[in-house]
Amino acid sequence: MAKTANVFARVEPDIKEQAETILEQLGIPMSNAISIFLRQVVLQNGIPFDVKLPMRSVTDISGMTEDEFNMEIETGMNDVSAGRLVSAERVRDEMRKVYGI
Repeated sequence: MAKTANVFARVEPDIKEQAETILEQLGIPMSNAISIFLRQVVLQNGIPFDVKLPMRSVTDISGMTEDEFNMEIETGMNDVSAGRLVSAERVRDEMRKVYGI
């Protein structure tokens, strides 16, 4: 059996809990997931995924006031009126191309 070394990391409790829930559904212990990540770092000679800010975040309306919500709706309607939208077909085509689905 291979020797092992300990890795100690501080993470936000909420993120840890969410990750554990997902990993549990996948049947992968947290230690194995971390080991998989580290192996990929070595194999790819760097972080095995893009590390960048999202193009646009999803708006969470749960903490919005009524005025803030109405402003978001108005912004969306202005985007539609100005033609700043993407068709469902284009989204589907992109998902097929990028994710093979």
